[in-house]
Amino acid sequence: MKTILILSAVLIIIFTVVQLYAIGSRKSIESYPFEVVKKYDKLEIRKYEARLFTKVKLNSNDYSQASSGGFSKLAGYIFGGNETKQKIAMTSPVAMGLEDSMTMMFMVPNNLDKNKLPKPDNSSIEFKEEPAKTVAAISFGGWANNEKIEKYKQELIKILNSKDIAFTNSFYFFGYNPPYDVFGRKNEVIVELVGEFNP
Repeated sequence: MKTILILSAVLIIIFTVVQLYAIGSRKSIESYPFEVVKKYDKLEIRKYEARLFTKVKLNSNDYSQASSGGFSKLAGYIFGGNETKQKIAMTSPVAMGLEDSMTMMFMVPNNLDKNKLPKPDNSSIEFKEEPAKTVAAISFGGWANNEKIEKYKQELIKILNSKDIAFTNSFYFFGYNPPYDVFGRKNEVIVELVGEFNP
């Protein structure tokens, strides 16, 4: 019994240290910059700056399969899987385009020039210039899955239709936390709007 109590205490300490590290590391990660244009009860209208992303196309529209496969490929690149073995800082959020076959994207840190980025070892990784855009975003907590993403996508569509806000078919999932992060998890479904938004 004493051994079980000691082991439990050690596991609790390790868990606490990992979660404190996760909370602290969030503050130092560069985020996709945006300005909030208008807030509603359940969603925000935002203007995002133009930024450069690394991306990989995935032959699946299943979140679980696509997220693990895409993350391992892109993480491989930023952790040194490139021609110069250069390590590139992680950014937030991890973005996934919600098409028939998903696209996963990592934002390139703002201090890195596209022309100086090392060539990926994995030929499926490409670079994409995302232009400035206006979007609607809806947030949810916990761990994401196909059902939750679809639920909040439909809720987002319903709210936008009710407010006569025109939107495109360009939907994305944004994930802000690593898998080991338990508390304060944040996810979003966003969609690009049509033209300029006038509050």
